[in-house]
Amino acid sequence: MLQDFLSPINPSKFEPENGYYNSQLGAKIICHHNSFPDLANVQLAIIGVLEDRKAIQNEGCANGVEQIRAFLYQLNEGDFQSNIVDLGNILPGETLRDTHYALKVVTASLLKKSIIPIIIGGGHDLCYAQYWAYENLDKKVDLLSFDAHFDLDASVDEHQIPNSQSYLNSIILHEPNFLFNFSNIGYQTYYVNQESIQLMDKMYFDIHRLGEFRNKIQESEPIIRNADLISVDISAVKMADAPGNANAHPNGFYGEEMCQMMRYAGMSDKCSSIGFYEFNPKYDHRNQTAELIAQMIWCFIDGFYARKDDYPSSNKNDYIKYRATFQDVQHEVIFLKSKKTDRWWMQIPYPNLISKNERYLMVPCSYEDYVQATNGEVPNRWWKNYQKLII
Repeated sequence: MLQDFLSPINPSKFEPENGYYNSQLGAKIICHHNSFPDLANVQLAIIGVLEDRKAIQNEGCANGVEQIRAFLYQLNEGDFQSNIVDLGNILPGETLRDTHYALKVVTASLLKKSIIPIIIGGGHDLCYAQYWAYENLDKKVDLLSFDAHFDLDASVDEHQIPNSQSYLNSIILHEPNFLFNFSNIGYQTYYVNQESIQLMDKMYFDIHRLGEFRNKIQESEPIIRNADLISVDISAVKMADAPGNANAHPNGFYGEEMCQMMRYAGMSDKCSSIGFYEFNPKYDHRNQTAELIAQMIWCFIDGFYARKDDYPSSNKNDYIKYRATFQDVQHEVIFLKSKKTDRWWMQIPYPNLISKNERYLMVPCSYEDYVQATNGEVPNRWWKNYQKLII
């Protein structure tokens, strides 16, 4: 039972003195307070996690959940009718593994009900539990992390409890392995050793420096659209915009850029869970970071209710097909453009090693990928995905 893992919350602790206006999310969200919410027809579920035992140099990030809720609940509902529940908090277990297991069970249960978990609070090591929840879904998944680091520590093995700076090791080494692709948006080269970058390239993972998106944040959209689960380390945002983190950096994304990317995440038909980690109220200034995270969550919700269900399907009339041929590659490449949203996909063939029946992987891409292909060049996105299909 889900309620066995979730502690009720008291909304009156952060409710304004005069209550909420009917237009505010606080008047719309159904909370786990006196009774556990009915999950029938629910689309989004908020989960707080009060765990920071492995948040390296950021102790106290288990204590920021209520501040985020306070600002989120005061935001007005957008041009949508929300169906959101707040399931309360996962309390620290006797051990960290107990907390990870509780988050895994809760997230997996919601995924099976086609409810998107919005996880807030705690260290970035909780991303491992978020990923673990996909273990029994019988499919490969794509993970996207917004982070200035890779959180990859070569000295950590699969038997050790992951911490906020090594959880990616546990994900890569997890058995059974169901990770198809890892993407990072916003890493800063001076915080990452070259061996880690070389490892990412060797595994054909999708890593992107912070500077790649300066003044062109729209280039992040195809990367975000390809992710099943997304994790956000708030240290990916520059300190001036999000000081509420002991590991905050002077450089990073601007707050409005993160909000735009969270809307892209919400609009993605593929994204099925998202987590916001490492917020520490002890370092926040005038609740600036808590308010920003609330706005980021709002943008994700707004994007969710703007979904167009335009992933390529059997209805060919919804797409415009384009063809291109790469030099030195024996495949004609098909690009599809959605008539609903103008978003692009490219078709990547599975290597025809056994069966004569060709299969294809549809990968989100951009118009720039198509232009590159028409010039006879292989887009990096196409090549990396093709190499992973060979392995």
